[in-house]
Amino acid sequence: MGILDGLMGNASEIENDKVESELKDLLAPSEKVEHAYKLIRDLIVFTDKRLLLIDKQGMTGKKVEYHSIPYKSVVHFAIETAGTFDLDAELKIWLSGSAVPIQKKFNKSLNIYKVQSVLAEYVMK
Repeated sequence: MGILDGLMGNASEIENDKVESELKDLLAPSEKVEHAYKLIRDLIVFTDKRLLLIDKQGMTGKKVEYHSIPYKSVVHFAIETAGTFDLDAELKIWLSGSAVPIQKKFNKSLNIYKVQSVLAEYVMK
């Protein structure tokens, strides 16, 4: 991920093994990371059981919020692809009981269709 992408708030894909070792205390014994994306210091992690949104807070990033979303809580989702002049793609996820979607931006080099496919696989089980 380039420094400009980080400053613009765009996410890019990172290695599953690295994320699994970082989250070893948070993951269930049989849970596996399928895909992970980094947004500056924050993480968006798709496991085989749930979606994890990890928000590192403060200047040092020592305070961390772990938002765990069971796939069955996802009511619907949408993607917006990057255009010629629009440099980022966007994923929107609506959860049961919430009118406002969770929104995450991805850089243009990332395949937003792949991200949507991963989410669709687990939501439609």
